[in-house]
Amino acid sequence: MFSTIIASVDKEKPWRPSSTEGPCETVKHPTAGKGASATEHWEFLKPDGYRFVYDDTLFRPGTDTFLLSSLPRLRPGLRVCDLGCGTGLLCLLLLQREKALRVTGVEVQGAAVSLAERAAEKNGLTDRLSFFQGDLRAAPLTAGAFDLVVCNPPYYPVGSGRLSQADALRTARSELHCTLEEVGKAAARLLRWGGSFCLCHKPERLCDVLCTLRQAGLEPKRLRFVAKTSGAAPSLLLVEGRRGGKPGLTVEPPLLLQTPEGLPTAELDAIYFRTQEDAL
Repeated sequence: MFSTIIASVDKEKPWRPSSTEGPCETVKHPTAGKGASATEHWEFLKPDGYRFVYDDTLFRPGTDTFLLSSLPRLRPGLRVCDLGCGTGLLCLLLLQREKALRVTGVEVQGAAVSLAERAAEKNGLTDRLSFFQGDLRAAPLTAGAFDLVVCNPPYYPVGSGRLSQADALRTARSELHCTLEEVGKAAARLLRWGGSFCLCHKPERLCDVLCTLRQAGLEPKRLRFVAKTSGAAPSLLLVEGRRGGKPGLTVEPPLLLQTPEGLPTAELDAIYFRTQEDAL
């Protein structure tokens, strides 16, 4: 289980487990480098909940993914697509919140897809969670087949931000291979009329995000900022666009991570399933 909150929500600041978070399985396996190895981690989202996996050589889980999972308004039967799903964490978070979903993940990195498929099998979800390896800009999925599309996209345009030396981390962080505009077009193609697209991004790119959504035919409908405390500047934004929606944006109260006493807020505890854990 998760116990860490961070002052600035960023892909550079992954969640790290503490010693009190319950069972954790790690597996070392060889990598392409001579004599090198990577560690595969399996964690529970909550006691008796689904397990997710991440690998040290791929992108590690971040707070932004957990926060994004709280934005969609889920209901049984929704058809969901996660663009750039990595090892499937966001897919599993959504299914943990609403079990009667049908979720498809799209990911370009084969190693990540392999782990995601193993997680689906280990959690007994292969009947409602599947993955496609390929470029989200050309995914052979039926247009208009989804009620909800979600995405935790690369935050930084080419030429800005710090880039990792590792290919997998560069792909996750920078728009080297897929721009925000291309993500918007892909989401619009996959959504049915009236379907929703939910994503997270950096506040400094708010104008880019809203303009991109509207240009793709995904009218911005809900916007929520994330901040450490009530007096702090936002560190993340959560936004929902609707295909074919009418103009009219609702700015919701900010999602605060920390109380004045420095403790996690009740809402953050619920997002991390700690409310349920405390009740056990």
